[in-house]
Amino acid sequence: MKTDPERFILENTSVLAPPHVPEIRLHLASEVHDLWLKTQEDLEAIGLPPPFWAFAWAGGQGLARFILDHPETVRGKSVLDFASGSGIVAIAAAMAGARDVIATDIDPWAKVALRLNAALNGVAISFSQENLIGHDVNVDVILAGDVFYDNSFAEPLVAWLGQLTTRGHLVIVGDPGRSYRPRENLRQLAVYEVPVSRDLEDSEVKRTVVWAFTSGPDQGLITQTPAS
Repeated sequence: MKTDPERFILENTSVLAPPHVPEIRLHLASEVHDLWLKTQEDLEAIGLPPPFWAFAWAGGQGLARFILDHPETVRGKSVLDFASGSGIVAIAAAMAGARDVIATDIDPWAKVALRLNAALNGVAISFSQENLIGHDVNVDVILAGDVFYDNSFAEPLVAWLGQLTTRGHLVIVGDPGRSYRPRENLRQLAVYEVPVSRDLEDSEVKRTVVWAFTSGPDQGLITQTPAS
């Protein structure tokens, strides 16, 4: 039987405020939900990809905190939230006064989670399931929270974000010390101590840094994408 995403999310999450961004409410899994304990085999059995959208990851919380504390970063601008997951960063951008916010995630379940979470917070956010890595984008600011966790994903992502920076886009990322964060062409903007669950992380608090990409070597990865 095909699982209905909206019903599943509503039945397996609670409306919670992430500890580092209490202004925002999200449908999140917690220790009281079966979803918290499901293995990859359990998830595959019900046709569910890894539910990254069900957790407020440290990098996303830190980046959302920065945007809310520094609304001038996005106010009046068009914003792309890459690998949006729960939508916490996209929601923060909309709350901070961004002109337009587009959230992107290749997981179709994230689209449903984002719609529910945007409604909780009374903001309007567009969604795209397109894999944008390697393409140009017609926005002012690109935001990405907690995206450097896998080498095969991070390598082309870092090159793409660098390319966008050289083309005049503002690129800001939030990272809690993941293994594949780039070590060059970054400028530190803020540091936060973000409370997290030890069931998800290796500690109860993750030191999370918000970085802005700075111009670096152009590696020629970007192709043109029609403006949407």
